[in-house]
Amino acid sequence: MKITKFGHCCLLIEENGVRILTDPGTYSMQQSEVKNIDFVLITHEHADHLHIESLQALLKNNPQAKVITNKSVGALLEKENIAFSIVEDGQNYDANGVLIEGFGKDHALMHTSIPPIQNTGYFIANKLFYPGDAFTNPGKQVEVLALPVAGPWMRLLEAIDYALEIKPKTCFPVHEGILKQPGSTHVIPPKVLEPNGIKFVVLEIDKEHEF
Repeated sequence: MKITKFGHCCLLIEENGVRILTDPGTYSMQQSEVKNIDFVLITHEHADHLHIESLQALLKNNPQAKVITNKSVGALLEKENIAFSIVEDGQNYDANGVLIEGFGKDHALMHTSIPPIQNTGYFIANKLFYPGDAFTNPGKQVEVLALPVAGPWMRLLEAIDYALEIKPKTCFPVHEGILKQPGSTHVIPPKVLEPNGIKFVVLEIDKEHEF
């Protein structure tokens, strides 16, 4: 599996010739130019994960691409006449031979006064789990975890404890686009995770990494 991070939570995942893009949001713009995309996964409706103009540009450049998401995002896409397929918690999808499974129902709580929206994490090819904005445990072995490390709904210690709970072989940070200096957040996790057998890898933006 090859993964290229465009920023924040926008990832290009290549598996067995299938090219999958996650969460084309406002903290990354490369998604507007990328070509040969087969599938687009959208975990939830927040602008840092779903930027309609970027998605429209992406689909114009990739008319063959199919969007996979949940009902909450789907309601927004319908208003823009963007076609999509629903894959939610407990459901799966055959993406040209690559298994995509949905896990989780709600976005992590930001405050008790703010009702959570729908969030669906996606498990790709029985290898990579990208939870979106939640600390969902898929209840199965995770080889590679896309680990959220910063946001208004979380603390770094929660992210570290989540990785310890999931016990992936490798994890890499996502959801740090709101930080002025993202690298400062990446100092503590390896100190805790690597002695526990979890490799922590920082993905350089726009550079392909193999897992």
